[in-house]
Amino acid sequence: MSLFRRKSIAGLQAEAAGDSGLKRVLGPVNLIMLGIGAIIGTGIFVLTGTVAANNAGPAVVLSFALAGTAAIFAALCYSEFASVVPVAGSAYTYGYATLGELFAWIIGWDLVLEYALAATTVAIGWSGYLVSLFNGIGIALPPELTAPAGAIVTLADGSTVTALFNAPAMVITLLITTLLVVGIKESANVNNVIVVIKVAVVLAIIVLTVGKINPANWHPFIPANTGAREAFGASGIVAGAGVVFFAYIGFDAVSTAAQEAKNPQRDMPIGIIGSLLICTILYMIVSAIATGVVPYTELNVPDPIAKVADVAGLGWFGNIIKVGAIAGLTSVILVQMMGQTRVFYSMSKDGLLPAWVNTLHPKFRTPWITTIVVGIGVTIPAGFLTVSEAAHLVSIGTLLAFAIVSAGVLVLRIRQPDLHRPFKTPFVWFTAPMGVLSSLYLMSALPIVAWERLAIWLAIGMVIYFGYSRKHSKLAAQEGGND
Repeated sequence: MSLFRRKSIAGLQAEAAGDSGLKRVLGPVNLIMLGIGAIIGTGIFVLTGTVAANNAGPAVVLSFALAGTAAIFAALCYSEFASVVPVAGSAYTYGYATLGELFAWIIGWDLVLEYALAATTVAIGWSGYLVSLFNGIGIALPPELTAPAGAIVTLADGSTVTALFNAPAMVITLLITTLLVVGIKESANVNNVIVVIKVAVVLAIIVLTVGKINPANWHPFIPANTGAREAFGASGIVAGAGVVFFAYIGFDAVSTAAQEAKNPQRDMPIGIIGSLLICTILYMIVSAIATGVVPYTELNVPDPIAKVADVAGLGWFGNIIKVGAIAGLTSVILVQMMGQTRVFYSMSKDGLLPAWVNTLHPKFRTPWITTIVVGIGVTIPAGFLTVSEAAHLVSIGTLLAFAIVSAGVLVLRIRQPDLHRPFKTPFVWFTAPMGVLSSLYLMSALPIVAWERLAIWLAIGMVIYFGYSRKHSKLAAQEGGND
């Protein structure tokens, strides 16, 4: 049973109360801002148009509602864990405490895929909005340096060039890597400023375009299915929810900062649930306005919200929207990369990854080596790879983690019913099973290729676990070695 050895809740609580070396500087506002920083970005500025045009039509509103509901079930379960075990590591740590080491490794390895690939995907979207903004103000960046290697870029005169690499995407990830090395407080302050900017832009979009809605664009609200499972109709709404779930992965990044929260038992649930509710409401409003202003068939563009502004006749405000999108995507990259380093930090402290991973910088008190490694791991693919199916892969990894965490809450309720829980998942015997079932349901709607790639990634993780991690597990050493 060595594969299912568990960390004790008491031990984790002692670890949380002790000096981890990380600075406790984040309050509830910081945590809500971190969540909003990670959630508002790709969902509003890119996926709104993609899902409306390809999957759900005006019923993209229902896709966001369905994905948000599944996320809320999982968020309530996350909040209970975050209040009981307020340590860095998020779902990885929760799995270790309830389902055992093998499940913890699977979740941790899954989160590596989720956070790193999400940051890569968003960095490429960031580059696209930057190029669009510069073009709008008459500055032309070299096309060879603004697209993935080998991509054919069509110029204004109709000629084409072959791209070498996506320089803006690489530059932004390197800058954020530097910021994360400098410190969590500095990173949080920058994120707070960015969040204020992008939320202001989103609210301005709502106020300035709501009067431009043409109700005829909402008919039919649910377009008839075209024959393909994911193309419109009820099945298209579900498929769209699976895609836009990419936009909800940010709230679990809040839980990775538990050991940097001032009062995690109180503040973590506030940060997780507060940020998710705010963003779900904004997503639904913006998607309704977007499909009301522009026919859904015309929204399959890299910058759909900027197109909404153009159709609404907002003129110069289109460039303001692009600035807001750039700001929004910047904070998403920041929070995703921060979350990745904190998961690595926890896995290393448990011996499942080498010790150098959790080395803290002597001045900044941040896990600087792993931050740099993550930065390189995000920067290289951002510069050279296309990520057309990345949203599917990130979503399936996120949904798997959510399902396991939801199941873990029930397991802990059964094993330790009298455990002090500063926050309790309401109606847990309904909420937790619904967290599992809704996550699995959305996973089932994703393309088979996403399942295949997830299986390959997890197989690589199993090789590492049985080749290194199981032998070096500190929990195994405490118990006298492997069984």
